[in-house]
Amino acid sequence: MTRRIAITLGDPNGIGPEIVLRALAALGDDPRVRAAVFGPPEVLARAAAVTGLQALLARLDVRPAGAIDPSAARFGEVNAQAGVSAVASATAAIQACRAGEFDAVVAGPHHETAIALAGIPFSGYPSLVARVCGQPEGSVFLLLVGGGLRIVHVTLHESVATALARITPELVEAATLAGVRACRLLGLQAPRVALFGINPHASEGTLFGPEDQQLVLPAADRLRAAGLDVTGPQGADVLLAGRAHDLYVAMLHDQGHIPVKLLAPQGASALSIGADVVLGSTGHGSAMDIAGTGTARPDALLRSLRLLAGLAGE
Repeated sequence: MTRRIAITLGDPNGIGPEIVLRALAALGDDPRVRAAVFGPPEVLARAAAVTGLQALLARLDVRPAGAIDPSAARFGEVNAQAGVSAVASATAAIQACRAGEFDAVVAGPHHETAIALAGIPFSGYPSLVARVCGQPEGSVFLLLVGGGLRIVHVTLHESVATALARITPELVEAATLAGVRACRLLGLQAPRVALFGINPHASEGTLFGPEDQQLVLPAADRLRAAGLDVTGPQGADVLLAGRAHDLYVAMLHDQGHIPVKLLAPQGASALSIGADVVLGSTGHGSAMDIAGTGTARPDALLRSLRLLAGLAGE
Protein backbone atom coordinates (compact mmCIF):
# COMPACT_ATOMS: atom_id res chain seq x y z
CA MET A 1 0.00 0.00 0.00
CA THR A 2 1.30 3.45 -0.92
CA ARG A 3 1.46 5.98 1.90
CA ARG A 4 1.06 9.65 1.02
CA ILE A 5 3.31 11.91 3.13
CA ALA A 6 3.30 15.72 3.24
CA ILE A 7 6.76 17.03 4.13
CA THR A 8 7.47 20.58 5.30
CA LEU A 9 10.77 22.46 5.34
CA GLY A 10 10.60 23.75 8.92
CA ASP A 11 12.51 26.98 9.52
CA PRO A 12 13.75 28.03 6.07
CA ASN A 13 16.96 29.46 7.54
CA GLY A 14 17.87 26.26 9.38
CA ILE A 15 18.90 22.80 8.25
CA GLY A 16 15.33 21.70 7.50
CA PRO A 17 15.41 22.20 3.71
CA GLU A 18 18.76 20.39 3.46
CA ILE A 19 17.74 17.36 5.49
CA VAL A 20 14.39 17.10 3.70
CA LEU A 21 16.26 16.69 0.41
CA ARG A 22 18.80 14.30 1.89
CA ALA A 23 16.07 12.18 3.48
CA LEU A 24 14.18 11.93 0.20
CA ALA A 25 17.39 11.04 -1.62
CA ALA A 26 18.06 8.28 0.92
CA LEU A 27 14.51 6.98 0.59
CA GLY A 28 14.94 6.69 -3.17
CA ASP A 29 12.14 5.77 -5.53
CA ASP A 30 10.30 3.48 -3.15
CA PRO A 31 6.84 2.91 -4.67
CA ARG A 32 5.33 2.55 -1.19
CA VAL A 33 5.77 6.29 -0.53
CA ARG A 34 4.38 9.27 -2.40
CA ALA A 35 5.74 12.49 -0.96
CA ALA A 36 5.02 16.16 -1.57
CA VAL A 37 7.12 18.98 -0.14
CA PHE A 38 5.44 22.08 1.34
CA GLY A 39 7.54 25.26 1.55
CA PRO A 40 8.98 28.18 -0.42
CA PRO A 41 10.32 26.77 -3.73
CA GLU A 42 13.23 29.19 -3.78
CA VAL A 43 14.36 28.00 -0.33
CA LEU A 44 14.24 24.40 -1.53
CA ALA A 45 16.25 25.35 -4.62
CA ARG A 46 18.88 26.98 -2.40
CA ALA A 47 19.13 23.80 -0.34
CA ALA A 48 19.45 21.73 -3.52
CA ALA A 49 22.43 23.85 -4.56
CA VAL A 50 24.07 23.37 -1.15
CA THR A 51 23.54 19.60 -1.12
CA GLY A 52 24.14 18.98 -4.81
CA LEU A 53 20.68 17.46 -5.21
CA GLN A 54 19.39 19.62 -8.06
CA ALA A 55 18.47 16.52 -10.09
CA LEU A 56 16.28 15.27 -7.24
CA LEU A 57 14.58 18.65 -6.94
CA ALA A 58 13.44 18.44 -10.54
CA ARG A 59 11.50 15.23 -9.76
CA LEU A 60 9.75 16.41 -6.58
CA ASP A 61 6.12 17.39 -6.09
CA VAL A 62 6.60 20.85 -4.55
CA ARG A 63 3.61 22.67 -3.04
CA PRO A 64 4.43 26.39 -2.55
CA ALA A 65 3.68 27.48 1.02
CA GLY A 66 5.14 29.76 3.67
CA ALA A 67 6.49 32.41 1.32
CA ILE A 68 9.40 34.43 2.71
CA ASP A 69 10.98 37.65 1.47
CA PRO A 70 14.47 37.01 0.01
CA SER A 71 15.92 39.58 2.41
CA ALA A 72 14.85 37.41 5.35
CA ALA A 73 15.93 34.09 3.85
CA ARG A 74 19.49 33.89 5.13
CA PHE A 75 21.24 30.78 6.41
CA GLY A 76 21.47 30.68 10.19
CA GLU A 77 19.48 33.86 10.83
CA VAL A 78 16.70 33.81 13.40
CA ASN A 79 13.95 36.17 12.33
CA ALA A 80 10.18 36.55 12.46
CA GLN A 81 9.60 35.99 8.75
CA ALA A 82 11.28 32.61 8.95
CA GLY A 83 9.06 31.75 11.93
CA VAL A 84 5.94 32.72 9.98
CA SER A 85 7.12 30.62 7.03
CA ALA A 86 7.70 27.50 9.15
CA VAL A 87 4.25 27.71 10.76
CA ALA A 88 2.51 28.51 7.46
CA SER A 89 4.13 25.57 5.65
CA ALA A 90 3.24 23.17 8.45
CA THR A 91 -0.31 24.52 8.64
CA ALA A 92 -0.81 24.00 4.90
CA ALA A 93 0.46 20.41 5.14
CA ILE A 94 -1.75 19.61 8.15
CA GLN A 95 -4.79 21.06 6.37
CA ALA A 96 -4.04 19.00 3.26
CA CYS A 97 -3.77 15.90 5.43
CA ARG A 98 -7.08 16.67 7.12
CA ALA A 99 -8.65 17.08 3.69
CA GLY A 100 -7.64 13.52 2.83
CA GLU A 101 -4.83 14.32 0.38
CA PHE A 102 -2.18 12.75 2.62
CA ASP A 103 -1.93 10.06 5.29
CA ALA A 104 0.56 11.87 7.57
CA VAL A 105 2.81 14.92 7.85
CA VAL A 106 6.58 15.02 8.39
CA ALA A 107 7.81 18.48 9.41
CA GLY A 108 11.31 19.88 9.30
CA PRO A 109 12.71 21.34 12.53
CA HIS A 110 11.31 24.72 13.58
CA HIS A 111 12.97 27.46 15.64
CA GLU A 112 10.82 28.50 18.60
CA THR A 113 12.48 31.91 19.00
CA ALA A 114 11.77 32.80 15.36
CA ILE A 115 8.13 31.83 15.84
CA ALA A 116 7.95 33.81 19.08
CA LEU A 117 9.39 36.86 17.30
CA ALA A 118 6.47 36.59 14.89
CA GLY A 119 4.05 36.75 17.82
CA ILE A 120 2.56 33.33 17.04
CA PRO A 121 1.35 31.28 20.05
CA PHE A 122 3.34 28.06 19.78
CA SER A 123 4.56 25.33 22.09
CA GLY A 124 6.02 22.84 19.67
CA TYR A 125 4.34 21.05 16.79
CA PRO A 126 1.78 19.30 19.06
CA SER A 127 0.24 22.70 19.88
CA LEU A 128 0.05 23.61 16.19
CA VAL A 129 -1.53 20.27 15.24
CA ALA A 130 -4.13 20.78 17.96
CA ARG A 131 -4.94 24.31 16.83
CA VAL A 132 -5.26 23.43 13.13
CA CYS A 133 -7.39 20.39 13.97
CA GLY A 134 -9.65 22.46 16.24
CA GLN A 135 -8.70 20.60 19.44
CA PRO A 136 -7.52 21.85 22.85
CA GLU A 137 -3.74 22.08 22.98
CA GLY A 138 -3.62 19.66 25.90
CA SER A 139 -5.19 16.92 23.78
CA VAL A 140 -2.16 16.46 21.49
CA PHE A 141 1.01 14.94 22.91
CA LEU A 142 4.64 14.36 21.91
CA LEU A 143 5.92 10.83 21.41
CA LEU A 144 9.70 10.44 21.03
CA VAL A 145 10.94 7.31 19.27
CA GLY A 146 14.62 6.45 19.24
CA GLY A 147 17.32 4.34 20.80
CA GLY A 148 14.84 1.49 21.24
CA LEU A 149 12.53 3.68 23.35
CA ARG A 150 9.07 5.13 22.83
CA ILE A 151 8.25 7.87 25.35
CA VAL A 152 5.07 9.94 25.34
CA HIS A 153 5.04 13.19 27.31
CA VAL A 154 2.15 14.32 29.51
CA THR A 155 3.54 17.88 29.59
CA LEU A 156 6.08 19.52 27.32
CA HIS A 157 7.40 23.07 26.84
CA GLU A 158 6.52 24.75 30.12
CA SER A 159 8.08 25.39 33.50
CA VAL A 160 8.10 22.53 35.98
CA ALA A 161 5.81 24.55 38.26
CA THR A 162 3.30 25.11 35.45
CA ALA A 163 3.48 21.47 34.39
CA LEU A 164 2.83 20.21 37.92
CA ALA A 165 -0.14 22.52 38.25
CA ARG A 166 -1.58 21.18 34.99
CA ILE A 167 -1.12 17.44 35.51
CA THR A 168 -4.34 15.61 36.38
CA PRO A 169 -5.28 11.91 36.32
CA GLU A 170 -7.33 12.68 33.21
CA LEU A 171 -4.34 14.24 31.42
CA VAL A 172 -2.10 11.27 32.30
CA GLU A 173 -4.77 8.89 31.03
CA ALA A 174 -5.26 10.85 27.80
CA ALA A 175 -1.52 10.94 27.04
CA THR A 176 -1.23 7.22 27.68
CA LEU A 177 -4.18 6.35 25.45
CA ALA A 178 -2.76 8.55 22.66
CA GLY A 179 0.55 6.72 23.03
CA VAL A 180 -1.16 3.32 22.87
CA ARG A 181 -3.01 4.32 19.69
CA ALA A 182 0.27 5.51 18.15
CA CYS A 183 1.94 2.21 19.03
CA ARG A 184 -0.86 0.37 17.23
CA LEU A 185 -0.36 2.62 14.22
CA LEU A 186 3.32 1.58 14.28
CA GLY A 187 2.45 -2.11 14.46
CA LEU A 188 2.35 -2.83 18.22
CA GLN A 189 -1.21 -3.94 18.92
CA ALA A 190 -0.85 -4.67 22.66
CA PRO A 191 1.97 -2.48 24.01
CA ARG A 192 3.30 -2.93 27.54
CA VAL A 193 3.05 0.49 29.17
CA ALA A 194 5.00 1.99 32.09
CA LEU A 195 4.13 5.24 33.86
CA PHE A 196 6.99 7.30 35.29
CA GLY A 197 6.47 8.76 38.73
CA ILE A 198 6.54 12.52 39.18
CA ASN A 199 8.77 12.51 42.26
CA PRO A 200 11.88 10.37 42.86
CA HIS A 201 10.97 6.72 43.44
CA ALA A 202 7.38 7.65 42.53
CA SER A 203 7.22 9.39 45.93
CA GLU A 204 7.92 6.23 48.03
CA GLY A 205 4.24 6.10 48.88
CA THR A 206 3.84 9.69 50.02
CA LEU A 207 7.28 10.09 51.62
CA PHE A 208 8.39 12.57 48.94
CA GLY A 209 5.00 14.14 48.37
CA PRO A 210 1.40 13.24 47.49
CA GLU A 211 1.58 13.89 43.74
CA ASP A 212 2.03 10.34 42.50
CA GLN A 213 -0.73 8.95 44.69
CA GLN A 214 -3.09 11.76 43.75
CA LEU A 215 -2.30 12.29 40.07
CA VAL A 216 -0.68 9.24 38.47
CA LEU A 217 -2.00 6.25 40.42
CA PRO A 218 -5.71 6.96 39.67
CA ALA A 219 -4.89 7.12 35.96
CA ALA A 220 -2.97 3.84 36.17
CA ASP A 221 -5.88 2.16 37.91
CA ARG A 222 -8.36 3.33 35.27
CA LEU A 223 -6.08 2.24 32.43
CA ARG A 224 -5.66 -1.21 33.96
CA ALA A 225 -9.42 -1.47 34.46
CA ALA A 226 -9.80 -0.75 30.74
CA GLY A 227 -7.68 -3.81 29.97
CA LEU A 228 -4.33 -2.22 29.23
CA ASP A 229 -1.04 -3.74 30.41
CA VAL A 230 0.13 -0.87 32.64
CA THR A 231 2.94 -0.74 35.20
CA GLY A 232 3.48 2.12 37.61
CA PRO A 233 3.80 4.71 38.69
CA GLN A 234 7.40 3.78 39.38
CA GLY A 235 10.67 5.69 39.35
CA ALA A 236 11.78 6.52 35.82
CA ASP A 237 15.30 5.28 36.57
CA VAL A 238 14.10 1.84 37.63
CA LEU A 239 11.73 1.46 34.69
CA LEU A 240 14.32 2.51 32.12
CA ALA A 241 16.96 0.25 33.63
CA GLY A 242 14.61 -2.70 33.18
CA ARG A 243 13.73 -1.87 29.53
CA ALA A 244 10.77 -4.26 29.82
CA HIS A 245 8.10 -2.04 28.25
CA ASP A 246 7.08 -0.92 24.79
CA LEU A 247 5.81 2.53 25.78
CA TYR A 248 6.89 4.82 28.62
CA VAL A 249 4.83 7.78 29.85
CA ALA A 250 6.89 10.75 31.08
CA MET A 251 5.25 13.37 33.24
CA LEU A 252 7.76 16.14 32.42
CA HIS A 253 9.76 17.24 29.37
CA ASP A 254 13.24 16.25 30.58
CA GLN A 255 12.09 12.89 31.97
CA GLY A 256 11.35 11.78 28.43
CA HIS A 257 13.83 13.74 26.38
CA ILE A 258 17.03 12.92 28.25
CA PRO A 259 17.00 9.12 27.81
CA VAL A 260 16.03 9.32 24.13
CA LYS A 261 18.58 12.03 23.36
CA LEU A 262 21.24 10.05 25.21
CA LEU A 263 20.60 6.90 23.18
CA ALA A 264 19.75 8.56 19.84
CA PRO A 265 21.29 12.05 19.95
CA GLN A 266 20.68 12.85 16.26
CA GLY A 267 18.31 10.08 15.25
CA ALA A 268 15.17 10.46 17.35
CA SER A 269 11.77 10.87 15.74
CA ALA A 270 9.21 13.20 17.35
CA LEU A 271 5.54 12.37 16.69
CA SER A 272 2.62 14.65 17.54
CA ILE A 273 -0.19 12.27 18.48
CA GLY A 274 -3.77 12.53 19.71
CA ALA A 275 -5.37 14.35 16.77
CA ASP A 276 -6.83 13.10 13.50
CA VAL A 277 -3.52 14.06 11.86
CA VAL A 278 -0.23 12.43 12.89
CA LEU A 279 2.78 14.70 12.45
CA GLY A 280 6.35 13.46 12.68
CA SER A 281 9.41 15.64 13.09
CA THR A 282 12.93 15.45 14.45
CA GLY A 283 14.07 15.14 18.02
CA HIS A 284 16.57 17.94 17.36
CA GLY A 285 16.34 21.60 16.42
CA SER A 286 17.09 23.67 13.35
CA ALA A 287 20.88 23.78 13.96
CA MET A 288 21.38 27.34 12.77
CA ASP A 289 25.12 27.07 13.34
CA ILE A 290 25.56 24.58 10.47
CA ALA A 291 22.74 25.69 8.17
CA GLY A 292 23.97 26.15 4.63
CA THR A 293 27.14 24.10 5.10
CA GLY A 294 25.71 20.95 3.57
CA THR A 295 26.85 18.85 6.53
CA ALA A 296 23.51 18.26 8.30
CA ARG A 297 22.50 14.60 8.65
CA PRO A 298 18.95 13.53 7.76
CA ASP A 299 18.79 10.55 10.17
CA ALA A 300 15.99 11.80 12.43
CA LEU A 301 13.81 13.16 9.62
CA LEU A 302 14.32 9.97 7.62
CA ARG A 303 13.32 7.93 10.68
CA SER A 304 10.07 9.89 10.98
CA LEU A 305 9.40 9.52 7.27
CA ARG A 306 9.98 5.77 7.37
CA LEU A 307 7.93 5.30 10.53
CA LEU A 308 4.90 7.14 9.17
CA ALA A 309 5.24 5.49 5.79
CA GLY A 310 5.08 2.09 7.49
CA LEU A 311 8.56 1.12 6.29
CA ALA A 312 10.17 0.73 9.71
CA GLY A 313 9.18 0.13 13.31
CA GLU A 314 11.03 0.34 16.57
